Amino acid sequence: MLLAIAGLVLIALGGSVLAIGLGAPAPSWWLHDGRGDVLLDGSERTRWRDESWWWPVVIAALAVVVLLCLWWLVAVVRRRRVAEVLLDTRDGEGAVLRGRALEHALAEEANGLDGVAQAHVLLTAGRGSPRTRILLTLEPHVDPGAALHALTTGPLTHARDSTGLATLPTEARLHAAKHHPQRVT
Repeated sequence: MLLAIAGLVLIALGGSVLAIGLGAPAPSWWLHDGRGDVLLDGSERTRWRDESWWWPVVIAALAVVVLLCLWWLVAVVRRRRVAEVLLDTRDGEGAVLRGRALEHALAEEANGLDGVAQAHVLLTAGRGSPRTRILLTLEPHVDPGAALHALTTGPLTHARDSTGLATLPTEARLHAAKHHPQRVT
């Protein structure tokens, strides 16, 4: 919302500067008189050039702007974790399940599957219901199709049934565990 407002203000200011530069009449509240007027004249542009503090301040301000932009980008790109899942207990009350507890339970049950070396589970916010992202590291001898079938019929079905969710969309990534070469004798 704040980004949209800032964008609209910048578009309005930029458009008005462009319109006045192309010959449109300047409004009475405008800072400059018209098409021939410049935003910064020569004295304003070179006013602080000879001061020793000027360039470090300019560079520091630009560095702060870049860091704030990077922070914003990371905040936008980062997927939101689900803190709580509201469960329908069918008695009119409801219960709250911590998202980390559901992640831990899914990971523990997935780790117990045959041929799974390690499982990592992340519960993220989806449209209307939580989504899971699961990373399974499989032993070298395991068929990935069988492991995926065991995951969907086991831990994911149990999680969906126990939470009362109609669906639990899941993205599963399967990786083979690295193993050392064995010497054949």
